[in-house]
Amino acid sequence: MKNVDRWLLPDGVDEVLPGQAQVVEHLRRQLLDLYHNWGYDLVIPPMVEFTESLLSGSGSDLDLMTFRVTDQISGRMMGIRADITPQTARMDAHSLRREGPNRLCYAGTVLHTRPRGPLESRTPISVGVELFGEATLAADIEVIELFLQTLKTSGVANVHLDLGHVDIFRGLLASADLTRDQETELFELLQRKASGELSQWVDANIGDSQLAGWLNALPGLAGSGEVLAKAKAALAGAPAAVIEAIAQLENIIAVLKDTGVSIYLDLGEMPGYHYHTGVVFAAYVQGYGKALGNGGRYDHVGEAFGRSRPATGFACDLKSLVTQGQGSRDNLGGIFVPANSDPECQRQVALLRSQGNRVVQGFAGQKVDFNEINCDRQLVERDGHYVIDKLS
Repeated sequence: MKNVDRWLLPDGVDEVLPGQAQVVEHLRRQLLDLYHNWGYDLVIPPMVEFTESLLSGSGSDLDLMTFRVTDQISGRMMGIRADITPQTARMDAHSLRREGPNRLCYAGTVLHTRPRGPLESRTPISVGVELFGEATLAADIEVIELFLQTLKTSGVANVHLDLGHVDIFRGLLASADLTRDQETELFELLQRKASGELSQWVDANIGDSQLAGWLNALPGLAGSGEVLAKAKAALAGAPAAVIEAIAQLENIIAVLKDTGVSIYLDLGEMPGYHYHTGVVFAAYVQGYGKALGNGGRYDHVGEAFGRSRPATGFACDLKSLVTQGQGSRDNLGGIFVPANSDPECQRQVALLRSQGNRVVQGFAGQKVDFNEINCDRQLVERDGHYVIDKLS
């Protein structure tokens, strides 16, 4: 590599410079304090783990997103985490082994082999929560409410919340006796909303006319909360799991009705279908081409660790929250102190720092650029006393 190219970073790998880093770190602390106030305990998982545990129960998508390295001590394959959720599942099942509901939160950088979408970072800072050991809808509602509070704390306005439930599709197929390839084909047609192709596929592969009608109806079951009444009519007589899934979505909407958030349902769209086991959700804002965060229920993820537990949670990219948030914070600059060996000056510096001020001490002969060091005030001696003057 030429010397001139040594400053280049790999595609999709970004750095966060001082001004932005300060805002990112400020929000990280705010969110972790928020989660603490809701009873979630902070965990700090390792950056690398053996792939057997890191990828357990996470599906093929995460497998393809994970960098692998060989452990020089054991010779075993390790993965650099692309998602923190499997790590918290391991902690819940093995390291903590709590009997009751276990609330965990985290904030840390993850690494992806390729960006999830155009212009996305391969090194997002993932912040989120996981709630283990509670199978009731109340746990899903708590997590969704905390998800919305996360966006509010981040200053994100005009949020659109997408809601879905994988048990609608999974429940319809419970007795369909499809091969894995057939199920994959059907799933992809639904995600593309290819109604014409879907109808042809259903005619060729589904002999049960009632099931065929239900499947053909799924692409049209999208819209605001009122679509659930349409769904109950279109899916009348469907398996109990389907009816229960619709009822759960109705309950969630009823709880969220006073939050002011815009809710959109798509009963034929199932992000994370092979991973999630119940309610799924994501948040979007106008003009931003990807989800600000997403989550849902993923029961049985702890099976690989010998302790299957119900689980629900969400994750957001902290840097995306900062770029899309409209929140304000105190941007007061620092106090510059010219080189000075006077003990009283040093006592004043220590006092100012103990009060939470940013204090930058100069060096002898230093040429000062106050913009570079982010200082808008200066400590000066006047009439035998040290005072703070505002810089012009």
